[in-house]
Amino acid sequence: MASDALLTTVVGSYPQPDWLVDRENLMRRFPPRVRAREIWRVDERWLEQAQDDATLLALRDMERAGIDIVTDGEMRRESYSNRFATALEGMDLANPGVALDRTGHPNPVPRVAGPVRRARPILVRDVEFLRRHTDRRIKITLPGPFTITQQAQNDCYLDEERLAMDVAAAVNLEILDLFSAGADVVQLDEPYLQARPEKARAYGLAAINRALERVEGTTALHTCFGYAHVVKRRLSGYPFLAELNGCRVQQLSLEAAQPRLDLSILRALADKTIILGVLDLDDVRVETPEAVAARIRDALRFVPPHRLIVAPDCGMKYLPRDVAFAKLQALAAGARLVRAELA
Repeated sequence: MASDALLTTVVGSYPQPDWLVDRENLMRRFPPRVRAREIWRVDERWLEQAQDDATLLALRDMERAGIDIVTDGEMRRESYSNRFATALEGMDLANPGVALDRTGHPNPVPRVAGPVRRARPILVRDVEFLRRHTDRRIKITLPGPFTITQQAQNDCYLDEERLAMDVAAAVNLEILDLFSAGADVVQLDEPYLQARPEKARAYGLAAINRALERVEGTTALHTCFGYAHVVKRRLSGYPFLAELNGCRVQQLSLEAAQPRLDLSILRALADKTIILGVLDLDDVRVETPEAVAARIRDALRFVPPHRLIVAPDCGMKYLPRDVAFAKLQALAAGARLVRAELA
């Protein structure tokens, strides 16, 4: 068996410590699209230092649990998307707009008041910090151009497709810099491909492919049905999935455990490495290694081991920290069980 078969990773986020964020505030609201300074418990003067310390805690948890491809846990973010999206030129944050989230609720969002551009690197320091503090493979995540477009009020462009392509150009510049800074994998988070499949068919793939132009490193795309803490009513299958076999990313990250996904759909993704969710994040009970191994064996009926990476379903941001750590331990142990069987 190849040494890289059945690697383990995380989707992105890990629980932020209570001393860093007001978790009660975080838990009772929808993921913020505009800035939400009130979430942070630490004074602005010391916030970056506190976020660095929290990043090290998340990183060490992942390493101790046995995760092969680690992230920074998204410790510096109020949500998976707003830190990047609100740093783009053209977004009027002082006068936000409104857009419906994937549950149908109106949510304050950045208002596109001018041409969208990336004026500066946004997540590069995050990668540099992570690279200095681990010798494991590292992954950095950022929102994809389609999802950023859906989480904004367009008051500038003639249509959403033109906005999405300018956002994609900004994402592209960031991705190139993230690889230069030392990232092994860069992941685009695109949950809204499933929430808005018709729009995704119209221009989603074109925007994703534009974001990946000239990119030579390993790229992933995560798509899901939303955080388990926020979205309780879930589809039983992906409305927009087979189409992703034609996009430029090498890896596709899919939620599978909570929706009890019929894994035969993986046959339609024969050109991609699959990052498969095998941890149900709507259940605070910790899976046993044997339960994780059973989910992996199920996937191996449709995907060979060298094209399968295992992970949680989605970001772990909303879980209690002890539960998240125990689930990652079970993930690594379950993968070891199956690797031993294959060997």
